[in-house]
Amino acid sequence: MPIDVHAHYVPRQLLDAVAARGAAMGVRLSSASGSAPPALQFDYGFKVRPFFPRLVEPVAARKAWLDTRGLDRQVISTWPDIFGYGLPLEACVSWHRALNDTLAEWCNDNHDRFAWIASVPMRDGGAAAAELERAAELGAIGVIVAANIEGENLGEVELDGFWAKAQALDLPVLIHPVLVTPAPRAKKFALAQIAHYTFDTTLGIGSLLFAGVLDRFPNLRLVISHGGGAFPYLLGRFDVMHARMDRAAQGNVAAAAPSAYARRMIYDSIVHAPATLRFLADTVGLDRIVLGTDYSFPPADLDPLATLRAAGFSANEIEIVADVNARKFFPRLNGR
Repeated sequence: MPIDVHAHYVPRQLLDAVAARGAAMGVRLSSASGSAPPALQFDYGFKVRPFFPRLVEPVAARKAWLDTRGLDRQVISTWPDIFGYGLPLEACVSWHRALNDTLAEWCNDNHDRFAWIASVPMRDGGAAAAELERAAELGAIGVIVAANIEGENLGEVELDGFWAKAQALDLPVLIHPVLVTPAPRAKKFALAQIAHYTFDTTLGIGSLLFAGVLDRFPNLRLVISHGGGAFPYLLGRFDVMHARMDRAAQGNVAAAAPSAYARRMIYDSIVHAPATLRFLADTVGLDRIVLGTDYSFPPADLDPLATLRAAGFSANEIEIVADVNARKFFPRLNGR
């Protein structure tokens, strides 16, 4: 029963909520011309790209696509572009409550095929922890956070209250890239999707490890999107610099070399190349990989089971990645 653990969706309920009360949260809906999807604009100056059609498609269309790909279930999260971390704290809290309430409602209506993971106001560790606990009560089976908080590396933000809560609730944390500041060198040739997002993920992971987050929270479950960015492929370089940098000056408090943490984290299968996926499995272990698609976006893996087969995995290994690992690392998924 293959499970896609990395996909995105924006329910109609959220758009209705923004139209009705978004202004009070500093979020506005910008209508597009003709039949084009709308966009969101935040009062702090950030305007999001228009919603991708698959991001807001009818549930029947999403279920039909799952059927064509042999996927039984999909774990969905909101679109990271609309996290709105730049909102004032009170507004940010209200916004993520709306994100979670509407996603929970949609998933409850469609729980035969879908589960969901929450988003939280990462401006403040305490506020993020409180919303995570509330979302878990609504049925969230995990949480998604950005690799950077308005341009600051994830591990350099004081978020121990949040990490402690995620560990206590045994809720996996999906680390996802997001582009919130200009990146002039990546504005053409799809270089943002090809390189900048994976670069962002790599910086986020590195900052978490060197800042000692996994030492302080040894049972924290981190799920790294897009095959871990470049992290698994730069492990040697990470280890060399861990040993050779001025650790005190750099604030490096990691108790071990970065490679020692590699098999403690979880990675999705979205790497788009059989040899790369085999390398990932050889490096971190097949038991640390889960099936993902990133469905809704242009870089999605639109035939993930075929990707596993192309990598030469046996039927048993495919079952481990596509089903067993998802249920192991997302224990609340088994509640449905």
